[in-house]
Amino acid sequence: MKNNMGAVLDGFVSGVDAVSEFTGRLAGWMFCAIGFFVFYEVVMRYAFTMPTIWVDEISRILQVWTTYLAIAYVLKYRQHILIDVAFRDTATPRRFWVEIFSISVVVFFGLIAAKYGFDIWLKSTQSGHTTDSYLAVPKVFVDSSIWVGFGLLSLQGLSEIIKVLRDPNLIKNATLGQH
Repeated sequence: MKNNMGAVLDGFVSGVDAVSEFTGRLAGWMFCAIGFFVFYEVVMRYAFTMPTIWVDEISRILQVWTTYLAIAYVLKYRQHILIDVAFRDTATPRRFWVEIFSISVVVFFGLIAAKYGFDIWLKSTQSGHTTDSYLAVPKVFVDSSIWVGFGLLSLQGLSEIIKVLRDPNLIKNATLGQH
């Protein structure tokens, strides 16, 4: 029974890590696309005096998505802001419990944001809201980024808690950015 639970936890951790890795890399490529779109707009506007109607809104939507898709990836590599003045010694039990507590706060916040983000998405979906622009993109595309991103953050947080509980030495590596 204990080995089965370990296998399930290993599968959960590796699955969540793989999803976070994929979404983080996807977000990076989306940022590249945004740069290309903005460059295209500058060329069209100033070189050909033919501005586009789609670049601004599509770039904003992609920026929202890239931000939310990247947050789980950032947590996986522990690249969020880290203040460890009071708990610099990673080998102490206090640091272990502070690490568990801080990641638990992230999970708790992520779950709340995902729940309310889902409620907003559902309302937008049911009422057919669109953006206030010429393109009138359905808000469902923008609003879904909130619950998807924070849902992924919460899952990655649970994965990080499992990793720390199974191997407390990961705290030292995470602090040094060597996760």
